[in-house]
Amino acid sequence: MTGLEQLAVVAAGLGAGIMTSTVGVASLLSFPVLVAVGLPPVVANASNTVGLTPGGLSGAFGYRRELREHPVVTTVVILTCAIGAIAGAILLIALPPEVFEQIVPWLILFTCLLVGAQPTIRKWVRRRHGDTPPAPRTHMSPVTTGFAALTGVYGGYFGAGSGVMMMAVLGFGTDLEFRIVNALKTLAVVASNVVASVIFLFIAELNWTAVLLLAAGSVVGGYVGARIGNYLPPTLLRVLIVLTGIVAAIYLS
Repeated sequence: MTGLEQLAVVAAGLGAGIMTSTVGVASLLSFPVLVAVGLPPVVANASNTVGLTPGGLSGAFGYRRELREHPVVTTVVILTCAIGAIAGAILLIALPPEVFEQIVPWLILFTCLLVGAQPTIRKWVRRRHGDTPPAPRTHMSPVTTGFAALTGVYGGYFGAGSGVMMMAVLGFGTDLEFRIVNALKTLAVVASNVVASVIFLFIAELNWTAVLLLAAGSVVGGYVGARIGNYLPPTLLRVLIVLTGIVAAIYLS
């Protein structure tokens, strides 16, 4: 890589770290940059996952106060996404690259639209219950846990938009505050990336220059993004997630 290309990768890591902690679609910024500087798609994908892991960790640290409020849910998110990521990372190595290229745009589009529709759907559910609304759901049901594990599989497989998917899962499966869901989304991305990164270190081809440059940018970006995410109004953050997801789906299709 030339000096200018290396600078572009660092900038991509910084931006991706911010996006991890806010809109949850970091790889949609960093992955195309790695491909643009000459990395093969599968090498770029594995290097991207490893390089963005430090940014996710710093983002989760930035949300540490929110994550302490619901320790049981936090633990379940970590475990389900970590276990799911094992299967996802193996699928990435075993399946042809064309497979995720065909599936990813539709998954991202569907889940970001779900995030946008959550307030309307929740109002409809409350109206159906009339004067006896259900008690707030502060724990994950078996169904929600299962979908969280599937999100972990996707996170280990490709990862772009996995944070948006986790927000959709937790948004429909629990009644936690939006700021808590946003923090858990960041943690879910971290759990998937850590496990997938360990696997990729042993069985995947990595470009270490790209990994280190991404890591340098994403560490700063992840923490900055967490600070930004804490102050963004929920409605604005939801709109940004939907718009980003739509753009990403169009770009990847």
